[in-house]
Amino acid sequence: MKKFFSLLAVAMLGGVLTLGGYKLLFNDTVIIKEQSPEKLEKINTNFNPAFNSKPKVSGTYDASIDFTDAAEKTLNAVVHVKNTAIRTQVNPLDFFFGNRGGGRQYEQVGTGSGVIISSDGYIVTNNHVIANANEIQITLNNRKKYKAELVGTDKDNDIALLKIDADMDLPYLAFADSDTVQIGEWVLAVGNPYNLTSTVTAGIVSAKGRDLEGNSSIDSFIQTDAAVNPGNSGGALVNTRGELVGINTAITSRTGSFVGYSFAVPSNIAKKIVDDLLEYGTVQEAVLGISIDNSENNISGVKIAKVFYDGGARKAGLKDGDVIVKVNNVKISKFSDLRGQLTAKRPGEFVNITVDRGGDLVTKSVKLNKRDTYTSRALGVSLKDLTKAEKKRFDISGGAKIQTNNNKSLEYYGVREGYIITKINKQPINNAAEAVRVLESSLRRNNPFYIEVINLDGQVERYGFR
Repeated sequence: MKKFFSLLAVAMLGGVLTLGGYKLLFNDTVIIKEQSPEKLEKINTNFNPAFNSKPKVSGTYDASIDFTDAAEKTLNAVVHVKNTAIRTQVNPLDFFFGNRGGGRQYEQVGTGSGVIISSDGYIVTNNHVIANANEIQITLNNRKKYKAELVGTDKDNDIALLKIDADMDLPYLAFADSDTVQIGEWVLAVGNPYNLTSTVTAGIVSAKGRDLEGNSSIDSFIQTDAAVNPGNSGGALVNTRGELVGINTAITSRTGSFVGYSFAVPSNIAKKIVDDLLEYGTVQEAVLGISIDNSENNISGVKIAKVFYDGGARKAGLKDGDVIVKVNNVKISKFSDLRGQLTAKRPGEFVNITVDRGGDLVTKSVKLNKRDTYTSRALGVSLKDLTKAEKKRFDISGGAKIQTNNNKSLEYYGVREGYIITKINKQPINNAAEAVRVLESSLRRNNPFYIEVINLDGQVERYGFR
């Protein structure tokens, strides 16, 4: 019995010491108060030293990550887009027997999504959603249907602008600044996959400035893991405040269905394209006046291969070999980052370009030029529009001057930089953009092509290539 009381006394003493130590070390009072998101903080209880550092909590999000407000703001501003095209199907036997006047016409219907961006009925969607349409029908979230007019398109960035005339003010989404979107930020994708209207999925921003074809494409997508499927194209990617940060455009999949990644045109690019289509009818492309060196993959930034003599970059003092690391306050790690920033700008605007020049950071204010140079990647040449003086000198109405030539076959036959292409496949060429379209089309089909050029001495030469 005496042994028992001794053990009891020891246990009680241990309990008192434990309680006293706890009070001494952990005497903070935990008070949980309802706070606005801007003031939300994690209260430090000192309970676990391993997690004693105060976390960084964004003022943008509620701790519960509630998407209901954003979804409610977005659903009525996202529409269903129906594209009806008239196709003609020709029986091969008609050609065999010489009857070329026949053919059966049929309707081909495609569907997608769109986003209302103004109360008077302007709608942005993807170009591929309405391409070759004879009729476009818009269905609102309240099931009302309207015939849409095509205002304009930008095939390169896959954006189209539509207009409907409704009998009321329409709900719409405001553009957000996509440059401020952060990797890891929550976003919602809203659209009509598989004709399932008003579908909302959630995910995070997985990457920015994503180029789907390597470091030479014009792509500069926002990548997310929000589920996007066929029919979502042209729909809205919004932040948790219900602001438009992107237009859902593409997925990468071997099956045609969502497998984990989706891609959206950033809102800054979409907004600039819409503004251009409304004001000018065509997209005004801005350029620095440089060519890019893609040979070095181990650098962070974009290396300038050549600064053109008549561009804004040379006038501002940029040099061959400079590595562009920042545009205004946006970090540039790869070509698609640079492309995305320039696509959102207009000719005549000034941008601050920061370059790494031999280890020193140099910032120059560059006035952007209007794009007049286009690259045929298939042929390996860049072509430039002719000036009025060049047209007058050679007494021609159009053509495209070879700005850079990386094609060995052309070099072998003596076709050099400065030569002017006036005809391709015996058809007159008006400008550089047209020349690139014709060349890319011929080379994509592995067809032979023929060019007529004016050499540096003003003489006409003709070449055929297979």
